[in-house]
Amino acid sequence: MIFTQENEYSAVLDACVLVPMALCDLLLRLAEEPAMYRPFWSEQILNELAKALKTKLHRTSEEVDRRRKKMMEAFPEAMVRVPGELLKAVECVPDKNDRHVLAAAIMARANTIVTQNTRHFPRECIEKFGVLCQTADEFLVHQYHLLPQLVLDKLDDQAAGISQNRQYVVTSLTKAAPQFCGLVKAQVL
Repeated sequence: MIFTQENEYSAVLDACVLVPMALCDLLLRLAEEPAMYRPFWSEQILNELAKALKTKLHRTSEEVDRRRKKMMEAFPEAMVRVPGELLKAVECVPDKNDRHVLAAAIMARANTIVTQNTRHFPRECIEKFGVLCQTADEFLVHQYHLLPQLVLDKLDDQAAGISQNRQYVVTSLTKAAPQFCGLVKAQVL
């Protein structure tokens, strides 16, 4: 059974979970469904995404611009403005280059930050702002347990979009989300 009611659960997606295409694709496909969660990001997160796509994955400026444009078209409400003054309030984040992520979560009133860099967001720091921090793996496991069939359908949609099967997509997600992939494989593959 799929819920028709919109879920108020929300997540700031850090740049590191938006860079790998398979992971980004699944996270955003899940966010399309009102019953799952609402995604948020900031200009700085998108700038970090663009930089990583260009320098690490050697994407052209046109490819980066296209991806960013598609994300903004699909989720126009996802952009969060982060006032500079707020960065001073989140100095408990040890890496000053990641303070903007917590600031975005505060501004969005997000429930969680989805990142592969959880050590950059100490629990004692972020909990006082009412925010959790989860790896993409933890987040996807949680999403799967909420609505397993919907997650499986999204994996199938993702596979069809690249003319592959679910197993191919799950394999491509193994490095970023090993527990999630193990759960999916054990249940249905």
